[in-house]
Amino acid sequence: MDSIILQVLNGLDKGAAYALIALGLTLIFGTLGVVNFAHGALFMIGAFCAVFLQRVLSYSRISIDESQKDFLGNPLKVETPFVEIWFGPDVGGSIVDWSVPLAILFAIPVMIAVGFAMERGLIKHFYKRPHADQILVTFGLAIVLQEIIKYFYGANPIPTPSPEAFIGSYDFGVMLGFDANRIIYPYWRMIYFAFAMVLIFGVFAFLQFTTFGMVVRAGMADRETVGLLGIDIDRRFTIMFGVAAAVAGLAGVMYTPIVPPNYHMGMDFLVLSFVVVVVGGMGSLPGAVLAGFLLGILESFASTTWATTTLPGINQIIIYLVAIIVLLTRPRGLMGRRGVMEE
Repeated sequence: MDSIILQVLNGLDKGAAYALIALGLTLIFGTLGVVNFAHGALFMIGAFCAVFLQRVLSYSRISIDESQKDFLGNPLKVETPFVEIWFGPDVGGSIVDWSVPLAILFAIPVMIAVGFAMERGLIKHFYKRPHADQILVTFGLAIVLQEIIKYFYGANPIPTPSPEAFIGSYDFGVMLGFDANRIIYPYWRMIYFAFAMVLIFGVFAFLQFTTFGMVVRAGMADRETVGLLGIDIDRRFTIMFGVAAAVAGLAGVMYTPIVPPNYHMGMDFLVLSFVVVVVGGMGSLPGAVLAGFLLGILESFASTTWATTTLPGINQIIIYLVAIIVLLTRPRGLMGRRGVMEE
């Protein structure tokens, strides 16, 4: 039982990342009808927003401390971050320590601006083009973006630690009545799952309970009729593209302490997230979230020692096997609209 609980917990944080990226992909496909293969790059850009802010906040002034000597008796060079000079060691140190959560505030306007630039500068010219053209141009854009990141940050992963208060693990075993150290789960992974749930519910609440969201949902169902009512649905869809970019970017920001950011992390998540969208149902927001968590948990169980020993490589293909089974039995996906992907 403790192993089952642990694998479910392990699958939740990865499933949360899949669900957030797939949610943004579905928003774009449902509103604009665009298959955006650059969406994984938005996840990567969000992660590097956290890296950038941490480096900016850690920028230091070098001074000579005569009170400290090295082994040769020379005074030591001391690096003091400017934020500690400006705000004091306690407040400044806390700002540097909490750089990842603070990157959320930095990433939101950056990601919305990137989303607007992508939609207005490139993707709007491919609305009426075949999906194959959309895939090619957005895939090319993703490669360009990841090469830009590689140029500025290098090819190696960049460790980006979580705040010191969340370093360590929680013992679920004691809480559930098992022996101590049986179910150990990192604090930050719990934070990430909670953050993902808040973000997912926020997007659904925005679409469900605001006038703007209701108009967007109506436009997703019947774009022409909404346009005939005198509503500028294209402008609202452009805003939704920015919202989808922000969702992917925030997912990347908070994932940095779990997996150190690298220039190809967007591509790593992109393919799996598209599988999640297809399994959940193209255009179905609840389906994207459900499939994200479902496939994340299945991948976690497939990565256990027992599973990989019994079926070597099953952890690498389990998601694709599930996708094949779902599409053979239900071509529109688990919660897809009738007629979508069924021709």
